[in-house]
Amino acid sequence: MAQEEARSLPEVRARVGASHGITDLARKLQFYDVWAPDYDQDVAALQYRAPSLAVDCLTQALSGPPHTTLILDVACGTGLVAAELQSRGFHQLHGVDGSPGMLDKARARGLYQSLSLCTLGLEPLPKPEGTFDAVLMVGALSDGQVPCSAVPELLRVTKPGGLVCLTTRTNPSNLRFKEALETTLDRLEQAGAWERLVAWPVDRWELATSEHEVAPGTSAQEGFISGIIYLYRKQEAAQAKSMRHSPQPLPGL
Repeated sequence: MAQEEARSLPEVRARVGASHGITDLARKLQFYDVWAPDYDQDVAALQYRAPSLAVDCLTQALSGPPHTTLILDVACGTGLVAAELQSRGFHQLHGVDGSPGMLDKARARGLYQSLSLCTLGLEPLPKPEGTFDAVLMVGALSDGQVPCSAVPELLRVTKPGGLVCLTTRTNPSNLRFKEALETTLDRLEQAGAWERLVAWPVDRWELATSEHEVAPGTSAQEGFISGIIYLYRKQEAAQAKSMRHSPQPLPGL
């Protein structure tokens, strides 16, 4: 079957820039359904590095053998994260996403043990508590996608002592969301739910879609936007219980 002709870089920038501007969840999911057939080639044109970098960050911290490590890929899209994990020897992969079109593309890769339709933020993850050795969510934490309020749900399905890896963009249009996200992450840590292992700023996240998204003095044609990768370890049950009964006042979740 012949592939569709790749879009020019300006066309890709316009499409991705439009996606960043959609803050209504229903419209965003419709956009991703339509985008799914071209998604991989478009983000490759933008030199999108988050899946590879996030998987590097996570796998360096995992101690168990790859072939038995159970991983949940939240907002899995077409399966770019699964491809990175599989290339490093991880095969016990499960995915969820809110876009049926994206899930169809992920299913075609044949890398996931299971795939589920789930709109995180509107419904809980369809997985039991304490199931996974690691949970990732790459590229979905922003306005109009997964809200900050859904982060505790990632913790729920993670095993005690397991890892949670998250990413978000730090370009100007996403800074307000990033601040709200870090407030949520910090409150969970102060409440004893998890501990931060890594907060890794990345300068070359993907090519910018407009001149307003790059550093001063850098053109959009050559400039990248920035992002950040967070890695947390869920507290062991006994330790978390002890933290919850600490006499020190803790902020609410």
